[in-house]
Amino acid sequence: MKRILSFLSVLIIAQQAFGADAQTNSVFHIKTGEELLMVSIVGILVLFSITIAVITFSINQRVNHFIKGLHSEKDQELEEAMANRTLWQKIAGLKPISYEKKLVIPHDFDGIYELDNPTPAWFMYLFYGSILVGVVYFFAYHVVGNGKVMENEYAEETAIAEKARENYMKKFANSVNENNVVVLKDAKGIDEGKKIYTQNCVACHGEKAEGKVGPNLTDEYWLHGGKINQVFHTITNGVPEKGMIAWNKTLNPIQIQQVASFILSLQGTNPPGAKEPQGEK
Repeated sequence: MKRILSFLSVLIIAQQAFGADAQTNSVFHIKTGEELLMVSIVGILVLFSITIAVITFSINQRVNHFIKGLHSEKDQELEEAMANRTLWQKIAGLKPISYEKKLVIPHDFDGIYELDNPTPAWFMYLFYGSILVGVVYFFAYHVVGNGKVMENEYAEETAIAEKARENYMKKFANSVNENNVVVLKDAKGIDEGKKIYTQNCVACHGEKAEGKVGPNLTDEYWLHGGKINQVFHTITNGVPEKGMIAWNKTLNPIQIQQVASFILSLQGTNPPGAKEPQGEK
């Protein structure tokens, strides 16, 4: 019992030292009170689990010692059989089934008897091993790491998927042309088109496509056609006589499809200060 108390005292001191270290943010870089609370709770749970394990082990040892005392008269034949067990029986802590009657503990509950068969060694190894794994996991992911295991995995998988998507887009960008182009409906494509528009088209067509030097792109009137293939053609080849450059040297077909889809998504938005209609419906 003294050794158990000494062990628990060391754990408590270590817990307090860890808490002080976490508050000063000098070793584990715990930045918020919420993270400190989480670490403290998990630390207490780990400490409680270890305490229960130690107490259980101590009680198990005492019970075994008590039971051995009840069987002070050794059965020489049983001892020889125990010594000649197979390797698996030794690893699993099994006793010969032929000596079951000699293993009965002298007490019963409603006619149910208990055998002097302690918990198998392999189970105890698994039990204590799980505690060790839990402690290692706690320090690896919640002390050294930031504890956001699933969020980190999600971010990593998302980055990989985005990289694969970019490679795919680069590989098949030239497969899009004005004969097979379609209007993109997905938020990702529209958002990419918005970025391209903001970087390249705002100066002439306005922040909300209301029209400045160039025509208003939000109404139903078009100078060169308002279908997706017509808008794609206009952006690709430009309108040199009106001062609009051909964007096929700057943007690839996928990017032109994205910005054309974004422009068509603005139909009917009626932004303030919109330029008067030009062209035909």
